[in-house]
Amino acid sequence: MTSIGILGAGRVGTNLADKLAATGHHVTLGLRNPEKETATPAEGTGPRISFADQRTTARTADIVINATPGDSALDRLTDLRAELAGKILVDVSNATRDADDGLPGELCYPGSSLAEQLQAALPDTRVVKTLNTMLFMVMTAPETLATPPTVYVSGNDAHAKKTVTGLLGDLGWQPAWIEDLGDITTARATEALILVVPHILRRHGFEPFAVSLAR
Repeated sequence: MTSIGILGAGRVGTNLADKLAATGHHVTLGLRNPEKETATPAEGTGPRISFADQRTTARTADIVINATPGDSALDRLTDLRAELAGKILVDVSNATRDADDGLPGELCYPGSSLAEQLQAALPDTRVVKTLNTMLFMVMTAPETLATPPTVYVSGNDAHAKKTVTGLLGDLGWQPAWIEDLGDITTARATEALILVVPHILRRHGFEPFAVSLAR
């Protein structure tokens, strides 16, 4: 059992929490304002899910998952530098500015990536980028797609990527579906794939999909 802290209790965060808790991990959902927010997002998911403020969540977890909005994640996580020191930080977000219809628009870090910015701002943290090229429901149920999907992994630390690959297995990802792209600079490629997503959503709505390799 691993202690996993998830920053962000929206659809992405609670979806990941449910599945990881079901596979035996102890999960803490980090809330921005725990005194104002309730525990309803994951209500009924069992005793392995608890709630705390984001600073406590980052400090007490073995592995931290960033499921907060990508356009504000850098400032938020930089403020948690001390709590994240020595930890694996799994970044699943995309940093974009919203278009007029609320869907992802332009990249916040063109020519770079949120993952690279996080690694530079958090030198004592091992950042791994993954799960950011699909709708949130596919993150925990990849087997439901008609075509075998791909999940990409980027990071500088080989041991951290191996640990995260194990978590992906717990989420249902088969080894053949996991593509290790290399160091953290490769995250700029997968983060750029978000640019195709709003066009797909406008045409097909929120039907589950992943941006995958076909071999």
